[in-house]
Amino acid sequence: MALFRIDRYLEEGEESSPGDQAQALLERLRRQARERQLKKQQEAAATPEPSRKPQAPDPETEPPRHPRTPPGQADAQVEPKGKIKKRKREEESPSKDAAPENVEVVGEETHSPRKKRKKKKKGKMENGHDTAGLLGGSGNRPEKEGAPEKTEEKQTTETSPGPADALILGGFGKKALQKVQPFLPQWLAEPSRVRKSVTEDLVPIRDIPGIHPDVQKKLEANGISSYFPVQAAVIPVVLESATHGFLVGRGGYRPRDICVSAPTGSGKTLSFVIPVVQVLSERAVCHIRALVVLPTKELAQQVSKVFHTYTEQTALRVALITGQKPLAKEQELLVQETDTGYRSLADIVVATPGRLVDHIDQTPGFSLRQLRFLVIDEADRMIDSMQQSWLPRVMAAVFGGTGSGGPGELLQRTAPGVITAASSCRPQMPLQKLLFSATLTRNPEKLQQLGLYQPRLFSATGTREGPAGDGKYTFPAGLSHYYVPCSLSSKPMLVLHLLHQEDFPRVLCFTNSRENSHRLFLLIQAFGGVKVAEFSSRFGPGQRKLILKQFEQGKIQLLISTDATARGIDVEG
Repeated sequence: MALFRIDRYLEEGEESSPGDQAQALLERLRRQARERQLKKQQEAAATPEPSRKPQAPDPETEPPRHPRTPPGQADAQVEPKGKIKKRKREEESPSKDAAPENVEVVGEETHSPRKKRKKKKKGKMENGHDTAGLLGGSGNRPEKEGAPEKTEEKQTTETSPGPADALILGGFGKKALQKVQPFLPQWLAEPSRVRKSVTEDLVPIRDIPGIHPDVQKKLEANGISSYFPVQAAVIPVVLESATHGFLVGRGGYRPRDICVSAPTGSGKTLSFVIPVVQVLSERAVCHIRALVVLPTKELAQQVSKVFHTYTEQTALRVALITGQKPLAKEQELLVQETDTGYRSLADIVVATPGRLVDHIDQTPGFSLRQLRFLVIDEADRMIDSMQQSWLPRVMAAVFGGTGSGGPGELLQRTAPGVITAASSCRPQMPLQKLLFSATLTRNPEKLQQLGLYQPRLFSATGTREGPAGDGKYTFPAGLSHYYVPCSLSSKPMLVLHLLHQEDFPRVLCFTNSRENSHRLFLLIQAFGGVKVAEFSSRFGPGQRKLILKQFEQGKIQLLISTDATARGIDVEG
């Protein structure tokens, strides 16, 4: 017979007493159980054996048999094997010392497996509900039998805690993500600020120290009386790096590289033309000392024209290599073969990347080992394209190429490394890089390809104390911007509408490819009423030069172009 022990746990604030109601109720139930058991034993002894009839055990009134029941009674009631195993487990429980009468009463209340499980989990019973359930052991159950069971189920459900690692769904509202600020090198994060306005803060040419009088006269002859803010900031810095001549850096150390981010029309070209011409004007032997690399032929022609203007009264020679002439013709402008080897014929070379690599590979005697200035105009586009890996080829020609063998090649150059006492004992001609762009990138990964040495950045802003922008776009101060939202199919019609209604004398329209440029040209030409021309790589250098000249003269109202004219092309008028 299974034994159970019922303990009542006191709540906070309750006081235990010997006459507790639960103890009195338990004693009463034990007494009733003993009386019923004694009555059944007397009836079994008085009834003769033949007259006995097997009766089905009543689960409500018949208590479970104790293992120590006499053999006669054990034969009269055969229990299933499952109950026997269950009874053996209950015998091994620590409740063996309890009275057997207690089992009968609890068995009546816990005949349901669900209620047994709840009894094991819940050791505390309330007086009102528990009394009604336990008094039903006398054979008469309460009228509302299911009420205590439902109450117990509700209490068990309410008191059972949820799992500790439960995943709570919800809270899917949009949250504003905090923008991560990029961590930039100090020279990018803290540039030298200059104003981009070309009408304010102008500096007279006589106020900049270090400018040669001949250069000042040439500037005045070309109608320049003042420097733009960008020019006034950059020119003295470049001249200072060559204080002791172009053969050695200041103090014997390598000069810092210069980066300039300023809008188109702010005077970037003169910012490197004037110091390069003045520094190289002291040279005695002709070697390629300055190399200017530009992305397009038209821009290279424009820069070459400026160099020719300011080297007319000097011994400096300028060579243009863009592929507009045959390779042999360009070789005659660069080198000359003599009895002692090859002799350089150019001090300043203006080139496009592809043609420059061709001369490095195919022109005998073409040497860059005496190069002092490497100027990269429109640097962001040059970094993005890196046509034919021109920059590594140039650096290899400067520090690792074979010389021309001429008598003027006295100093041997090695690739710069870590500055040590040993490396400083052998001075050599430094290579200084000058980068200019209207949209200079701030991506350190891209700038790392240039191998800059302690660079210094000059950035044009709207005001002197204005906040630093992201450096991606810098527009001229006098340029107005408008945009018109429209569908893709209506864009050509909108261009025609602006041409007819606004009556612009000259319009420059950019497209993203040669095919789009040609389609737009054919469409507007078919409508008529507008003098239109196309400017792209579909035409040769001579045709492009003629088209650009007609546009400057006003003979062409609309010029549809690819990015061939998007980089620093100067249109007069």
